[in-house]
Amino acid sequence: MITDRPQWLGRFAGALGVAAAALAIIAAPASAAPPAPVPRLDLQRYLGTWYQLAAVPQYFNLVCARDTRAVYALDSRGDVSVHNSCTTWNGSLNQIAGTATVTDPATDAQLRVSFPGVPTQDRREGPTNYIVTALGADYDWALVTDPARISGFVLSRTPALDSAHWAAIRAAITVAGENSCIYLTSPTTGGLGTIAPLCSV
Repeated sequence: MITDRPQWLGRFAGALGVAAAALAIIAAPASAAPPAPVPRLDLQRYLGTWYQLAAVPQYFNLVCARDTRAVYALDSRGDVSVHNSCTTWNGSLNQIAGTATVTDPATDAQLRVSFPGVPTQDRREGPTNYIVTALGADYDWALVTDPARISGFVLSRTPALDSAHWAAIRAAITVAGENSCIYLTSPTTGGLGTIAPLCSV
């Protein structure tokens, strides 16, 4: 029996268990139509740094232990450059760069995000996979999902939110046809320090 495994390995295994339990929860039935985007996204206001405070578990996020964030900026083509990073379970930095292209000029709130070398996301051209479906009044938080509601991300300009903001976010998740219990909180320095279903926050 191995008794001296690193502490981070135990925390990683625990996070995997929480993720598996969350994915086993049956979400509310989704309607045939994809989630509606916000009526209009001011892309300039949306640029900058966002902290991930909760998300539907994805295979590419399992390496992330805390401090997951995205930085958006306009690139030379007028698309959005994407730089995602997080701290891994062994304390190292994990990062990836990609591009987001608007697929819905009527609202600017639906985009195609691509990352070179990532299966199904390695081409700029393709279907929408990023829908901004809810926004705080001051662009202080955002709810992002995809047409099939497989993914979901709660983004914030700050590492922590108060209870009123969390209540508004849970309500927005419901409106989007998802279940807040399948979202897991993302540990953030200065914010929540544990991984738990968002419906319990």
